[in-house]
Amino acid sequence: MQTNIPPSILATPAGREANDILRNCVHCGFCTATCPTYQETGDELDGPRGRIYLIKEMLEGHSVTQTTQQHLDRCLSCRACETTCPSGVAFAHLADIGKEMVEQYVPRPLHQRLLRKLLLAILPHPSRFARLLAFGRLVRPLLPASVANRIPPWPQADDPFPNTNRTRKILLIEGCVQPALSPEIDAATAQVLDKLSIQTLRTGQAQCCGAVEHHLNAKEASQQRMRANIDAWLPYLDSGVEAIVSTASACALEIREYGYLLRNDPDYADNAQRVSDHCRDLIELLEDENLDAFRPNQSTRIAFHAPCTLQHGQKLNGRVERLLITLGYELTPVADAHLCCGSSGTYSILQAELSNNLRDNKLSALHAGQPEMIATANIGCLHHMQSGTETPVRHWITLLARDRR
Repeated sequence: MQTNIPPSILATPAGREANDILRNCVHCGFCTATCPTYQETGDELDGPRGRIYLIKEMLEGHSVTQTTQQHLDRCLSCRACETTCPSGVAFAHLADIGKEMVEQYVPRPLHQRLLRKLLLAILPHPSRFARLLAFGRLVRPLLPASVANRIPPWPQADDPFPNTNRTRKILLIEGCVQPALSPEIDAATAQVLDKLSIQTLRTGQAQCCGAVEHHLNAKEASQQRMRANIDAWLPYLDSGVEAIVSTASACALEIREYGYLLRNDPDYADNAQRVSDHCRDLIELLEDENLDAFRPNQSTRIAFHAPCTLQHGQKLNGRVERLLITLGYELTPVADAHLCCGSSGTYSILQAELSNNLRDNKLSALHAGQPEMIATANIGCLHHMQSGTETPVRHWITLLARDRR
């Protein structure tokens, strides 16, 4: 794609990067076939190719309107287009640049600004989120079903973390919302790893990876959080921890991008890359281990939803499924498994109607094989899908902890 971006913008790191990405695009349109929002709306501007043109026009100095903002807001950052693209267009990085720029040109209505500030004030802060969730659970019986379904019930009693000392150690990143929403996931992880003689360490406080602020265009706040995390995690790497692990595929992807996101920071670039290099999704840690002890006594029909951050972001598609099949679980076929469930962090709040439509489409595909259970690998996907179905939705690691012999 030819570009005509002014020298003043090309003089900036973002401008140069955007120009390089745009020039890789060959207009082929393969990306539209795998874009969830284009499939839902049928609008070219709700697909990657249309959004690329909108960003290109903005960079070249053309008028930027609320229409530009709306179509960029509707992007899920699912990266399905990147999996499909034959030219290797880094659309997610281009979209980040475009979304950040459009904020400078198009003021948001007051209610949108307030909602985004509220999300930034609560979600990245585990204690604030936990208090709000506890209040929501208390008043849940009084709320309309459409709202109550989005508030998970009180969790069962916490399973204890093993108190053993092992030679192999990993650092578990607990995230910002998962400890309150589903504490059983990390407990199950620690139990499974302990059975494999791997010790699970925690920093002592839950921490946001920075993804919430990153995707709400609060760039400086996000990078400050990343720097604080790097400072907190480096001593563990120095002491011999073999990997930084998140059970949420979205957090794992964000941490894997620290090196890229802080590449221009002279004080943190090297350590950010070191953290990224040591980050592992849970499936990468377990797939080469002997898991015979976790074979279920009775097979369960499971529909597996591969989160976009797992299959398109981290490029780990099919690996959880292979592990579950190897252990003896029966996986049902899922049509259009590459499409997003509509969760995408705050997207389910900011783009509720479109998000719910994508969720319902995904659940229809998952239910087609009549599974007893739906399994996934990301906390946001889990609770978003559970709000639309009576079928239990679980993180796949909890199956191994439940069915261990």
